[in-house]
This record gives sequence, C-alpha cells and structure tokens, in this order.
Amino acid sequence: MQEKKRECPLESAGWIDSMLLTKEEKEMLSGKCGKAAKKSMEILAALGKIYGAARLVSIRSVQVAGVSYDNLGEAGLEYLEELARDGKVRVLTTLNPAGMDLENYRKLGIGEEFAGKQKRVINAFVKMGIVPSCTCTPYFIGNKPKKGEHAAWSESSAVCFANSVLGVRTNREGGPSALAAALTGKTPLYGMHIEKNRQAQVLVRVECELKETCEFGALGKAVGEKIGNRIPLIVGVKKENAGIEQLKSLCASIATYGGTAMFHMKGITPEKTEMPKEELLIGRNEISTALKEMNDDCEPDFVALGCPHLSLFELRRIAKMVKGKKVKLETWLCVSRGVKKEAEKEGIVQAIENAGIKFACDTCMVVSPIAGRFKCVATDSAKSCYYSRAKQKFKVRVGSFEKCVECAIRGKWDG
Repeated sequence: MQEKKRECPLESAGWIDSMLLTKEEKEMLSGKCGKAAKKSMEILAALGKIYGAARLVSIRSVQVAGVSYDNLGEAGLEYLEELARDGKVRVLTTLNPAGMDLENYRKLGIGEEFAGKQKRVINAFVKMGIVPSCTCTPYFIGNKPKKGEHAAWSESSAVCFANSVLGVRTNREGGPSALAAALTGKTPLYGMHIEKNRQAQVLVRVECELKETCEFGALGKAVGEKIGNRIPLIVGVKKENAGIEQLKSLCASIATYGGTAMFHMKGITPEKTEMPKEELLIGRNEISTALKEMNDDCEPDFVALGCPHLSLFELRRIAKMVKGKKVKLETWLCVSRGVKKEAEKEGIVQAIENAGIKFACDTCMVVSPIAGRFKCVATDSAKSCYYSRAKQKFKVRVGSFEKCVECAIRGKWDG
C-alpha cells in the first residue's frame, strides 16, 4: 500500500538570504515536514546562496551517486540511515552503481563484511523510496526525463548524456545535493538549468572519422584536457557513427578528463547554440596520442567492459563473439540488472555465461573494492582507464570493444 504523502502547513513565501522560497519550501526548511526534508532544504539553500540562485525549481527526476560503501565509508552510511528515519523522495529517483553485485557478489570475490555494509546502504535508500537500480545509465531503465525538463543527476557521464543527448537540464550534482533534491523535489536554479549557461564556448572541429567506442573516449580525453569544464560544440562527427554506445563513451570521457556537464553536437543535441569564436582542431594524431597515453606496457589479467554500463545491443554483440568459445581471463560485464533481465529473455545471458564470462550487475570495475586484486585491466573505456589507475592501482590496456573480447578469449593482448 502506497504511503500517503506528508502534508505540510503553508505560510507566505519569503526570502532566505538572497533566494526566494515558496510557502512549501519554507515549511520544509522550518522542519515541519520532517528532519530529512529540513536537512535537505538546508543543503539546497546553502547551494543556492553559493551559486547565486534566485529561487528553487521543481525537478522531474533524480539520479543519486555515492552508493558504493567503498566510497561512502561508515560516516556516509550513518548519514543515509539517519535521513531514512523520516525521509521520503518526492520524484522518481534511481541509484548509481553500488560496490558489488547485490545478488552474486560472492562469485565476484566480494567478502561478507563489505556485503553487509553495502546491503545496509541499499536498504537505507530503499526505505526513502528510491529505486535500487544501481546503474550509471538510468536512461536505459526508465529514468529518462524529456527535453527541457529539470532534473538533479549526479553521475558525471549520465549528467553529460542528459544535457547533451536528451536535452534535459541538470547540473553535475554531488551525492548529498542530489539526495537533498530527491527528498524535496527541488534544486537551485543556476548553471545548466538556465538557457544562457548552456551555450557552447569552444568550437571543436573533428577532422578524422571515428567509429569505435574507444575512439569516442579518446575524443573526450583529448577535448576535455584542452578545454576543461567549458562547453564545446563538436562538428565533423558523422551522425551515423554516433550511436548510443559511442555517445555514452564520449560523455563519460569528456566529463572525467575535462569536467564539462554538456557538449553540443550537430544532429545529436536537441537544442540550438551560438557559434563559438574559439576553435580547437582534433585530427587523427590527437586521437592516436590520447589512445597511446591510455595504454600501459602490460599484459591483461582482467577484462572489464561496461563503463558506462553496457546496453542490450552491446550484450548481443558479445554473445555472438563468444559463441562456442571460452575465455581464458577473468572477465566482467558491468550492466544494470534491468538490461540483464531483457537479455535473459533473448537467451543472451546464458550464451555469455557459457563462455565463462561473469556478469557484474549493480556495480562496475570503478566502484568495486578490488584495488590491487589485478595487475592489468583491458577495457574500451577512457573513464575506466582513469579510475582503474587512480583508484584501483591497475595498469591499463584500452582498445576496441572487439579487441577486448578477443583478449579475454585468447588470454593475451594483441599488439
């Protein structure tokens, strides 16, 4: 039975510092809607003051990061359990990947102590009414706002995808601010929520053809390192080569290496932008250099695909590639549980598992507690490369999707 939404008595609207709050927002801030709502509104009011927001705006959906216990720690867990005592989300809210596969963590080598802590994290979120989707690709599992709608997403690759591909308006939220937005249904009106702030600032002219996901990741790295968090207008990429898989790879990479929350791409981004005066040229040399910089001199003992989480189309490709074969290396496919269920209906999961490949649902190679467990990981993801080195202390090989699967089958990196 659905819990009845808490009603709050209303007073007149008024200013808090420099931000105008509605009657309902003032009630949440006063504590009359519960402690979790009060704490959340305090966070949002503070953010609004810092960024000069004139008011809050109602949002359509939320995506919360900071789900893995490996990142949260005990203090983060205690904070979530405190909010869960009376906090209830007001809009559709989904979760970023957790630190383990919530059902098959033992097969992935995750211990019981960590599993117990991670389950408490998930239980706290569920108690608040959050969908335990545990994926960095919420747009694959039903959390897909429409063009022009406001949202509060915190996973960097998903934020970039939402703004750039879907035309949704969201800032790159931190985990606490995204959760605060979920518990209030509001977010401060600044940054990517405002039209003028969504205009391109640098023209990026791509002078070579890109097809592979790793090439789009290399593009994101090359551009991100040059322009930082400014918004690019990318031209020269063939629309037929920029599928969902390539775009999510680009979004993950450019957000990781540059910090931008949005790009414009002709034929992809569903909104207009002014033509920037500054121009950056990206040719085959820049792409090759980026790929070279992401490759260490090592032989993989681990293959991990799915950063961001794999699509159903990608699982179909893998199933065809491994049919009748066995992998020689530990191989993880990171995917949302929702997409895996769709794959099960097509018989894809069994075909892939028959090859000795493991599904890592709800998690990924970036947020799992596997630091030092492997020496060298093979991946097609520029983002995975960055965090595998920085967080997991792995060396890395980055190549095409097919090359990574072939490496798992042959047991060695070719070239």
